[in-house]
Parts: sequence; structure tokens; C-alpha cells
Amino acid sequence: MRLDKFLSDNTPLTRSLATKAIKAGRIQVNGSKAKSGSVKIQLETDQVLFDGQLVAVNIGCRYFMMHKPQGVVCANSDGEHQLVFDLMRDVINVERLHTVGRLDKDTTGLLLITDDGQWSHQITSPKHHFEKTYRTWLAEPLIAEAESRCEAGIELKDELKPTLPAQLKRISDVEVLLTIHEGRYHQVKRMFAALGNRVTALHRESVGGVALDEQLKPGEFRALTPEEILAFKPA
Repeated sequence: MRLDKFLSDNTPLTRSLATKAIKAGRIQVNGSKAKSGSVKIQLETDQVLFDGQLVAVNIGCRYFMMHKPQGVVCANSDGEHQLVFDLMRDVINVERLHTVGRLDKDTTGLLLITDDGQWSHQITSPKHHFEKTYRTWLAEPLIAEAESRCEAGIELKDELKPTLPAQLKRISDVEVLLTIHEGRYHQVKRMFAALGNRVTALHRESVGGVALDEQLKPGEFRALTPEEILAFKPA
């Protein structure tokens, strides 16, 4: 692999910035200053230093969970709002990551982030029905038959088919836990609208049995454990 590509893959440097760093004498390969970005690097044996720090090889895909805070958007670019990726600026090659599905700007809670497209598709594909649990706060007291209507499937406006059976647990008349098994557009908000209510706050607690780490504060993230990653792999 060319040295300039190695640096762009494993440091915050772009190819052009890597070339400038090499010319400035900031890059060493096996103890000697590199002279050109075209130098070939053997990943298994060569040691590359950037400003005296060993450059670790980024091997394999990356998987994160974030406690998404309110007011940030799940996008790679937005001219008006802060992005979830703005909270991950210290992650190498953050521009290669994407969110697994999206949470609305004002929705908080568990957000999965990766650069593994197949893994992401496995979670979001309608065929797999990974359950998602949301803590939901409502503007009005919940109607008495809400649990049975969610379990039977709710007809949403402009939808031909009712929702899949969903499980609703009443914490109080205005706070509930709702578990759904699909991911229609603004589904939770639309379900409660069909019940004659309005969502005032929404927080995703889990996806597919993987729960948000209680130690993560809003805006914080961590790598997923191997067990959490495998929870979404095909059996």
C-alpha cells in the first residue's frame, strides 16, 4: 500500500495533507524520514510514525453506540444544525461512518453508527423486524384501550396496511414504553396521533435487545462489544 493512502486511511490526514506532512518531515517509516507518498508500506511489518506517534492500522469495520442528544441531526451534512458526527471529530475517518437508520432531531437515545453497510442493512431491512423500544411522553392521558389497539395493529394515515403488533407498557397515563417491530416513517408519533394523542418527547432505549449504555451521557459514544455486534448478525 502507498504511504499516502496508508496515512489517509489511518489518520485524520487526507491524501493531499499526507503529502504535505511527508514533505515537512513529519512522517517516519521504520525510523527514517519518508521522502515520498509513493513509498510502499507493508502493513504486517512496517512501522509508521506521525509526529513521533505510532500510527495504528485501522483493521476491519467499526461499530458504535451513541446517546444521541436533543437538537442534533442524523446526517453527514446540514447547513443549519449540528450533526451527530460533529460529536465524533476525534474518530479517524469519521466521514466514512453512517447512522443505522435515523432518529429525529428532537428524539434522544440509542443510535447505532458504523461503516459496515451489510451490518447496517441487516438491522434496517424490513425482513428482520428487529424490535425497538421507545420511552414516550404524551400531551394527554392515554386512552384505556391503547394497549389492545397497539397489539392488534394501528391503521396509520395514508398507509394501506396496519402496523405490526406492538407492545405498550403504561408507566403513567402520560408516560409509556412502546416496542415496535418495524421502522415506518415517524411511526411512533403517528401511532399515538392515531390514538388521538401527541408525543411531546421521545427516547429510544434499545434496538434488537441491545440497550443504551446507562453510563453514556447525552452526546457520548463508545464502541460496541463483540456480543452487541453479533446480536444483529444472521443466525
